[in-house]
Amino acid sequence: MSTDTPAPASAAPDRYVAAQRSDEFAGLRKALRGFVFPMTAAFFLWYALYVILSAYARDFMSTKLVGNINVALVFGLLQFVSTFLIAWFYSRYAERNLDPTADRIRAELSDVPDGSTTVDESKGAAS
Repeated sequence: MSTDTPAPASAAPDRYVAAQRSDEFAGLRKALRGFVFPMTAAFFLWYALYVILSAYARDFMSTKLVGNINVALVFGLLQFVSTFLIAWFYSRYAERNLDPTADRIRAELSDVPDGSTTVDESKGAAS
């Protein structure tokens, strides 16, 4: 039986912990949450309005707008529209506010030589 303590396998996990504790990473998380939480709440409220109106305001929701198209159908279709708009807004927001910081953090982590592999994004494989 040996009482020797094994050496750490790699210093790589320490790099990731340090990156996670950095101010830059905290700012990245804050920026992500600053978009995701309010947008999620807004979409949930919009969806809840649709469900509540469908359940309790049947006369309003069955109001015909054009031909057989009523308010409920328009609200239902607007749920899809709002989903795609949120995805588009997020894509633009991430490209402007999240991706540059995430790229800097990724570059800092891949610049430190420790013998670990990095992902070559152009090839999509580890190098």
